[in-house]
Amino acid sequence: MKYLITGITGQDGIHLTNFLLNNKKVDSILGISRSPDSTKFLQNLNYLNNSLDTKKVSLNKSNLYNEKEVSNIITDYNPDFIFNLSGPSSVYNSFKQPGDSYNSIISIFDNLINACIVNKRFINFFQPSSSEMFADNGNLKLHEQSKYEPLSPYAKAKYDIHQKISTLRNEHDWNINSGILFNHESEFRKDDYLFMKIINNAIQIKNKKITSFTLGSLDLIRDWSYAKDTTEAMYYITEDLVGDDYVIGSGEGKSIKELALTVFDFFDLDYSDYIQVDSKLLREQTPNTIVADTKKINNKIGWSNKTSFESLIEKCIKFKLKL
Repeated sequence: MKYLITGITGQDGIHLTNFLLNNKKVDSILGISRSPDSTKFLQNLNYLNNSLDTKKVSLNKSNLYNEKEVSNIITDYNPDFIFNLSGPSSVYNSFKQPGDSYNSIISIFDNLINACIVNKRFINFFQPSSSEMFADNGNLKLHEQSKYEPLSPYAKAKYDIHQKISTLRNEHDWNINSGILFNHESEFRKDDYLFMKIINNAIQIKNKKITSFTLGSLDLIRDWSYAKDTTEAMYYITEDLVGDDYVIGSGEGKSIKELALTVFDFFDLDYSDYIQVDSKLLREQTPNTIVADTKKINNKIGWSNKTSFESLIEKCIKFKLKL
């Protein structure tokens, strides 16, 4: 089997590559990345498993915004599976550059899809959607039929693609899947995301480099899962061979306060001595609770989250501390 993974050097791409090489019959993996640093990518793979056959993986810096280049990739490489993990992933940054963020997400998807259609190669396809698409559902868990109300350029792009997928699936009898991802983290998460921001600041406080930091809230409840588990869900969804939409998350809500408490407990510190709260940092209309209802993927695919919230935090801290 041949796999095309866009955004392969991001956290999801690293974990998906590890899973494929470790568990599945793989002839080759072609990874597309805007900054294909093969040394760092291989270091991260080896951190997860140093016995992988990484010779089956090649990195490519093709321009996914160029329709012709994308078409050439599809015809020349001829993959059996496509996992489109590329594109901007920061909701915050999408407000700063709304047009660029929206257009980037849309154009990468459109170029991949159009290349498949033109070449009559209806390849098993996974597209990540986002829990950011949903309307505020109070304290109720969110499922595939919950109301959508995208409020950011990032969420709007994800929603528009999510709608396109349903049409493509029906028009071409295509195994094209939308995985609605909730917050998922890993050792390789970038430092500007909340989960890693709290961990990094706790380390700096322990090392006496800073004395405090500020968050927008401690009360918001989110669904955090491990990217390793999430990427396994992606794979099993495409293997089902019947295109569909799936919510992917842990199904458990944890507050930012619980996150901070667990992180600071690792260092024998009291989070309340070091974290200040300023609600001005929050985006307008931020829902209090965003938690996945995973019944569909549990029952139809047989997938469920394996890694506990506490274990996820410990994995990320130990990676940062190089333990």
